[in-house]
Amino acid sequence: MIKKLYAAVAALFILIVAQSCIEDGYTTSASSQPTFSADTLDMGTYFTGQLTPTARFVVHNRHDKVLNISSVILREGDAGAFSVNVDGLAGTQFANVEIRPNDSIYVFVKATLPVNSSPELTEVKGHLDFLTNGVTSTVVLRAAGQDVERRSAVEITADERWGAQYPYQIFDSLVVREGATLRLDPGVRLHFHDGAYLRVYGSLVTEGTPEALVEMTGDRTDNVVGDISFDLMASQWQGLHFAPQSRGNRLSHTVVRNTVEGVMADSLSAVEMVNCRLRNSAGMALTTRHASVRLIGCEIADASYGAMMMHGGEVTANHCTFANYYLFTAPRGAIVQFGHYNAESDDGSGMPYLKADISNSIAYGLGTDFSEGDFTGTDVFVRSCVLKSAGSDDDNFIGCLWDTDPSFATVRNDYYFDYRLKDDSPALQHADPSLTLPEATLDLYGTPRLPAPRPGAYQGSL
Repeated sequence: MIKKLYAAVAALFILIVAQSCIEDGYTTSASSQPTFSADTLDMGTYFTGQLTPTARFVVHNRHDKVLNISSVILREGDAGAFSVNVDGLAGTQFANVEIRPNDSIYVFVKATLPVNSSPELTEVKGHLDFLTNGVTSTVVLRAAGQDVERRSAVEITADERWGAQYPYQIFDSLVVREGATLRLDPGVRLHFHDGAYLRVYGSLVTEGTPEALVEMTGDRTDNVVGDISFDLMASQWQGLHFAPQSRGNRLSHTVVRNTVEGVMADSLSAVEMVNCRLRNSAGMALTTRHASVRLIGCEIADASYGAMMMHGGEVTANHCTFANYYLFTAPRGAIVQFGHYNAESDDGSGMPYLKADISNSIAYGLGTDFSEGDFTGTDVFVRSCVLKSAGSDDDNFIGCLWDTDPSFATVRNDYYFDYRLKDDSPALQHADPSLTLPEATLDLYGTPRLPAPRPGAYQGSL
């Protein structure tokens, strides 16, 4: 009895499946065509000679019957640059690709872009032709290739100057040894691979300009997802470390971003940064520890643990913007943090307490602006600054604008991070021209500050 019941159920199942197949049928009309999530798959710009990340698009069947794509053929102007996978199968030609009614399939694309032997970008195109019911539809594949100088485990043992003809891709490490100076010309771009770092025992001098910034960043040039660029992502490389007693360091118009640990100025090192931008770190964007650091016209922003920690040493910050609208975690500390500045915060090192002069600057964003502590009787002074806290002036806070949103142009929810001020900012006039240092007379964009300087890193507004 049970065997007969199983047989009856099996027969019924086969009948239902057969009927459903018959009902689906195939659409054979020339007007029945697939639709595509993109007519052109723009993969972006990548370094030549290495495999790109995978891009994809979707092929939809918007019809009520099965759509049979007779053939899919990869047609390339630059043979071999692209490789494709259609619905789980890799190749260059595919036959009888079926898509169920009102369903879809994925097409995945990678490319290895040929070396250009030129510093100019070179565009590479390919085409995927889909023949369906006698009609051919084409999706264009497009990517741009940039030649790059690849360097691994580099040690600078004598003075060197690096030019900007090609970007540099750094694997493992770039180390400037004691007694050596590495100079980076205007427009130099250092792209660090995952886990790589820059450590300076000697000296680092960057010579960026408003027209040609020096950049230190990760080596991912694509998007994380959708329109979210890897430029917004921390943890792509370790960061920049000025080792103990490293001297003669001067960074001008330089961007350091996408790090694990940000920039560290270690014990007894000396660093000057003019019109620099440090952002997107999984730790602190900038840490100074018993170091001598001058920050002029700098943006220090967007880090999980806070924008800046100054611990002992001597720090001057003039016309700086300290901001934190980090995307990926809630703030784990104040935007600006202080340590080893009095007996209560003494770290037991026997080193001098912090001397800090912060002027014509802004501290604002998610979380609190300054770490908790009492500066009474210390050498920490905050003058003519725009602050988030609802405090009041005293002997250490002088002429500050309290509890005021400076109205950055940044729109965090739109992944737009621009720390210039809006035209209607209530903070536009709150800077003391007598405090503007000579190095701060022009901002990162080359805009003159005087005679009416604005607070923060940028003179121009939006």
